[in-house]
Amino acid sequence: MKLKDYRKKRDFEVTPEPKGDGESQPSSGKSLAYVIQKHQASHLHYDFRLEWNGVLLSWAVPKGPSLDPSVKRLAMQVEDHPVEYGGFEGGIPEGEYGGGTVMVWDRGTWTPEVPDVNAALAKGDLKFTLNGAKLKGSWVLVRTRGFGGGGGRSSWLLIKHRDQFASTKDITIEEPRSALTGRLLAEIAQEGGGNVEKAAAGDPADSKKAAKAVARTPRAARRSSRKRLRAK
Repeated sequence: MKLKDYRKKRDFEVTPEPKGDGESQPSSGKSLAYVIQKHQASHLHYDFRLEWNGVLLSWAVPKGPSLDPSVKRLAMQVEDHPVEYGGFEGGIPEGEYGGGTVMVWDRGTWTPEVPDVNAALAKGDLKFTLNGAKLKGSWVLVRTRGFGGGGGRSSWLLIKHRDQFASTKDITIEEPRSALTGRLLAEIAQEGGGNVEKAAAGDPADSKKAAKAVARTPRAARRSSRKRLRAK
């Protein structure tokens, strides 16, 4: 997929999403970015992205990642995104493609566990190591059949390998806040003038009261609270 598919779906005079200036180029000799963006649009999902050849290869994971190796998460491949998108957190206007609230839920770097990433992608079996704020260790993306695939998209499974970072805890519930700013979805929407009620639907139930309380707190106090959270 090319960035033209990404750009064709968006009106950059309306949405604050980055257009992206870079051109595709081979990835070699540098750290590769990894990011997961929690996205409350028409429904909640997690956008899993790996930097490769100057773009972010992207998959939409409806239920989010699981640390349990016995759990296979459906991951629908979507259009490549610009590398700059990895730092985007905020609101996409309603009526625009993907309208809703976006959170940088996790970020870090990734390392291929295969000698040829392009060949692995073509084969549909990409093994890699994540070094993120929340997700770490060995993972695999495996292309599959029989799930989704509409609109020319391919379906994959995101699976955690068994290692010291595997766990049965639900990381999406235990770690609901942004890895970039420490905010909940409702807080991101409230501060950006978005739909707070819609955004809050993507926050854990026990976090929604806190989000409503923050919405009533003066802006200066909210900034101070986030600084304390990031310092922990």
